[in-house]
Amino acid sequence: MGAIVDLQLSSDKPNLIEQKILTKWVDAVLEYYSDPDKELTIRLVDIPESQRLNLTWRQRNCPTNVLSFPFECPPEVDLPLLGDIIICVPLVAIEAIEQNKSLESHWAHLVIHGTLHLLGYDHIEEQPAQIMENLEVKILKKLGYSNPYH
Repeated sequence: MGAIVDLQLSSDKPNLIEQKILTKWVDAVLEYYSDPDKELTIRLVDIPESQRLNLTWRQRNCPTNVLSFPFECPPEVDLPLLGDIIICVPLVAIEAIEQNKSLESHWAHLVIHGTLHLLGYDHIEEQPAQIMENLEVKILKKLGYSNPYH
């Protein structure tokens, strides 16, 4: 079956990615797990909402490209819900140009990155960061995208 992606559009900017493409990228991450039938929300936002969420949850008063909010399910409840990914549409477009990447490959990277965060991966410390980065590169390569860190 694969992932169920609830797409929320809170941006009127161009270059929005279709739900089926977002789902394909999420599925590419979930292939590495024993239970790939998960649900998550991807919300596409503009700069003010991204900045407000980043300030509220990370105490940083600036927009950010992607935020992930894992769902913390009580142990006695069995739900396939992973959580929410928030992507700032205009910032993704700006970064793709600044980093000389295709817009599609940058989108793919951020969706994969956000999904890995929902699964518990992090990049605060060096060793877990390297594990997460290596997995991102492996998944992106399988999808036909180049290493975003080079």
